[in-house]
Amino acid sequence: MMKNKRKYVQLFIIFAIIFICTSNTYAEPIFPFSFGFDVKPAESPSEVASSIQILLILTVLALAPSILIMMTCFTRITIVLSFLRNALGTQQMPPNQVLIGLALFLTIFIMAPVGKELNEQSFQPYIREEITQQEALDRSSLTIKRFMLKQLRNEDDLAFFTSLAKIKPNEGESTINPEALPLTVVIPAFIISELKIAFEMGFLIYIPFLIIDMVVSSTLMSMGMLMLPPIMISLPFKILLFIMVDGWQLVTSSLVRSFTT
Repeated sequence: MMKNKRKYVQLFIIFAIIFICTSNTYAEPIFPFSFGFDVKPAESPSEVASSIQILLILTVLALAPSILIMMTCFTRITIVLSFLRNALGTQQMPPNQVLIGLALFLTIFIMAPVGKELNEQSFQPYIREEITQQEALDRSSLTIKRFMLKQLRNEDDLAFFTSLAKIKPNEGESTINPEALPLTVVIPAFIISELKIAFEMGFLIYIPFLIIDMVVSSTLMSMGMLMLPPIMISLPFKILLFIMVDGWQLVTSSLVRSFTT
């Protein structure tokens, strides 16, 4: 009896599988995509233009961190604040998030006039369809170039990259107009200049704290306390000096006034 039941169950399963397979065989296949047989009307020029605009916006958003770092005052501010933290010897105080946030908001504050000019001269006329997209890009690049050229303390950096790019003056002119240079020349010159200025400011910040370290170290050595780390004694004095001179306001004001807008 048990063997017969097993045979019946096996036969039932086989017939069920055959029924399912044969029923699906005659079903019309439905694919979630087409193979190109359906001819669709061509997209209108306005739809193509809007797609290109969306692509450009996504590209700008992807490059926004690099644009913020390389073409604004963010680089100088971040480096100076890092020098300040190292000079104080507080290691991770304030944390990186605080320093980056402070540098970001200082960048927004300093770049506000440039952003206002970009909005008035490029973005709003383009939104009102008074200028083309290429004209808006040209005006924006000119505004940014003017800001970067104002921050150059040494024209040798700009001349160096101009010579590397093999750009020569036009006929009848003895010099090259800096505003006529491409961004590929102005941006690296601006970055090199920002690094130089930031390291100079960092060096000046280091000097008073270095003097405190030297005084504390020599005092401990004269007292014979060779096993006591000088950083443990000098750190409170450096923090006290920084608080007494209102260091955060002094450094912030020096950074903001170092930019010409």
